[in-house]
Amino acid sequence: MARYLSTNDTTESALQREYMEKAVACVAQLEDSLGRKPQCCVTTFGCQMNARDSEKLLGILTQIGYLPVENEEDADFVIYNTCTVRDNANQRVYGRLGALHSLKKRKPHLKIALCGCMMQEESVIDKIKTSYRFVDLIFGTHNIFKFAQLLVTMFENQEMIIDIWHETDQIVEDLPVRRKYPYKSGVNIMYGCNNFCSYCIVPYVRGRERSRDPKEIVREIENMVRDGVVEVMLLGQNVNSYGKNLDVPVTFAQLLREVEQIDGLRRIRFMTSHPKDLSDELIDVMKHSDKICRHLHLPLQSGSDRILKAMNRRYTKAQYLALADRIRSAMPDIALTTDIIAGFPGETPADVDETIDVVRRVRFDNAFTFIYSRRTGTPAAQMSGQVPETVVHEGFDRILKVVQDTARERALLWQGQVMEALVEEVNEQDASLMTGRLSNNMLVHFPAKQSMAGRIVPVSLDTCHGFYYTGHITTQKDG
Repeated sequence: MARYLSTNDTTESALQREYMEKAVACVAQLEDSLGRKPQCCVTTFGCQMNARDSEKLLGILTQIGYLPVENEEDADFVIYNTCTVRDNANQRVYGRLGALHSLKKRKPHLKIALCGCMMQEESVIDKIKTSYRFVDLIFGTHNIFKFAQLLVTMFENQEMIIDIWHETDQIVEDLPVRRKYPYKSGVNIMYGCNNFCSYCIVPYVRGRERSRDPKEIVREIENMVRDGVVEVMLLGQNVNSYGKNLDVPVTFAQLLREVEQIDGLRRIRFMTSHPKDLSDELIDVMKHSDKICRHLHLPLQSGSDRILKAMNRRYTKAQYLALADRIRSAMPDIALTTDIIAGFPGETPADVDETIDVVRRVRFDNAFTFIYSRRTGTPAAQMSGQVPETVVHEGFDRILKVVQDTARERALLWQGQVMEALVEEVNEQDASLMTGRLSNNMLVHFPAKQSMAGRIVPVSLDTCHGFYYTGHITTQKDG
């Protein structure tokens, strides 16, 4: 069995820290020429894995002397951490690059970098080299830990720097991170995916599964907790297959038991789960845990056995329903959310009916419903029976209506109850309110001071607004 390098790969970590020192000198020269501290802007497209990667990029940028800003117009270094799950994600990046070209003409010293999943596609690199020659640095998903080294190379050269790895067995985590929130954080427990669903580009751009050593995961979380983190989200493309490729195999449920023991950690979340790998052991661990949140995201994609087989999902409608029943029987209060794809090649109205039947029987608390996106390089892109757009939208609308109706019914179940909420941030529409997140992942807005961010407080769920609540901080006795 292969041995995968991880955070105790001290040689690579030490090398990158040497490059950080060199990068500090490069940024200091830029600061002298600008007469002010250089500013950087990191924009994230895509999933929680990308968001965590962006925190690593920002950690290194601030370590070497950049000041983070939200607005690209104010930045001296702009980096796009890209997603390529759907074609429109690629088109968004191309559109934003056009605007950056104009900005670079006004600010010739501006540096532009592209990284993430989109950069693992050869056709994308070819297009950027041809149409976006003003980009300074391009790298992919496998060598993000080399960011400091790549920055030094960028500063020392005038031409476009491209460094794309097609695969790796390395995991290097012991590098600076700048978290978006001081009180919660994502934690990578594994990288890559072995499932090869026929519609999905992820295994081709993220590589095969590589699990981190559980001791190193626990150590990282312990350090986070000492730094004020009360909630972690364990991240992987398929967390349920965690640990299979370690020298001493470890199940995801075993890892959760270890994480549960960390003093001071209040909440544990994770995503994403694949139904074919979700074990009864995991259900049992969740059932008896006071820290694992009562929320499980369990992608369905389709309720039709014929479509599931074409998708290479490796479970049936009956198996999914049986799994959902076991989960709900063990934890009646759990929130089940899902992903659904409408318009997969060959899908008929009868297949849509099968999906709607699952939605009604499972009664999802929410579902992210997507229109199938044809991704070049995936088996599904070559399938016959591509569904006409008008038919796709009809099916999508039918599914969405049932999803919304079911989610509203589920949300109403909690009205009048008192539940604990992690106070996260100031409400976007009303600065007098704070937004909190319940264990079941639902949001609730309530009057509170900004200083309460990061605290877990009891909140009365007064009024249901379909997909969120308004309420007030109270005591458990008020419920």
